[in-house]
Amino acid sequence: MNHLTPELAENLLTIFISAMEDIFNSLPQKSSCWLKGKGIMYKYQGFWNIKDFLEGAILAQQIFKAQPSDVLVSSCPKTGTTWLKALVFAIVTRDKFDESTSPLLTSVPHECIPFLEKDLEQIQDNHKNSGIPLIATHLAYTSLPKSLIAANCKIVYIYRNVKDVIVSHYHFRRQIQKLSMEDAPFEEFFYDFCQGISCCGPYWDHILGYWKASQERPERILFLKYEDMKRDARNDVKMLAEFIGYPFTIEEEKAGTIENIIKLCSFENLSNLEVNKSGKHRPEEPISIENRIYFRKAKDGDWENYFTEEMKEKVDKLTHEQLRGTGLVLK
Repeated sequence: MNHLTPELAENLLTIFISAMEDIFNSLPQKSSCWLKGKGIMYKYQGFWNIKDFLEGAILAQQIFKAQPSDVLVSSCPKTGTTWLKALVFAIVTRDKFDESTSPLLTSVPHECIPFLEKDLEQIQDNHKNSGIPLIATHLAYTSLPKSLIAANCKIVYIYRNVKDVIVSHYHFRRQIQKLSMEDAPFEEFFYDFCQGISCCGPYWDHILGYWKASQERPERILFLKYEDMKRDARNDVKMLAEFIGYPFTIEEEKAGTIENIIKLCSFENLSNLEVNKSGKHRPEEPISIENRIYFRKAKDGDWENYFTEEMKEKVDKLTHEQLRGTGLVLK
């Protein structure tokens, strides 16, 4: 059968929705205290998330067909995702666009690289028409569609100091819900996060999944640290381009192409673009996200403005226990 009749398509959709409801009814649930009952988290395959995200994740697991040329940009939320997506997009499309014509000037990076859990239709269209093999995800490694692993796609993963992740994630979720810090206390979010109850949490498990996979398949998974990239962006951007199969030529290096990409994708440049000051991501959805929320500070050490000494000790102890023996540093 090459196509479905409208009646059959509607029946299949009804069956899928019913099966999805059965899945969610069977999952562990928690009402997020810091959202005052406005958000329910579900634990699926060992990781917590909101229903909307998980519906897309389950659908992707069932129907997504990866291509060997696909490049997957993966991360836990608020670990440098927006910056990494901009850099990867600029690297891959530099033969089509320059720093004056790039779609990054008129679109938030999340529209340039579609999310597996939200934008399957756009990804499928890109497979057919655009020739830009870029996909993003927040899924844990063990929850990726099997076709991504089977196709030997390149995967780039970024992680960040857990303390700054907590603060950035807190403000991001709070601003999406339009809640004040009084209505959504940081302390409540902090203790939920430490118990693993956050979008795509536990954070430590998310990191470990990709780290272990990168040890087993180093030629397929590149493991990047946000703070290291900020310290030596040129070296890491060059390494990133080589890894995903778009290396810079000697002529490009001499012409300053790497520096131009770094400048184009910098926080200072992207955050000051009109599209990222006033635009919205997925404006057609009930809860659209103002693009400016993706560009808060991008600074290291902001956690010091929020953490008590007790909080610092708690996170340090958790991090030591979870990552002991890996060589990974989240300070």
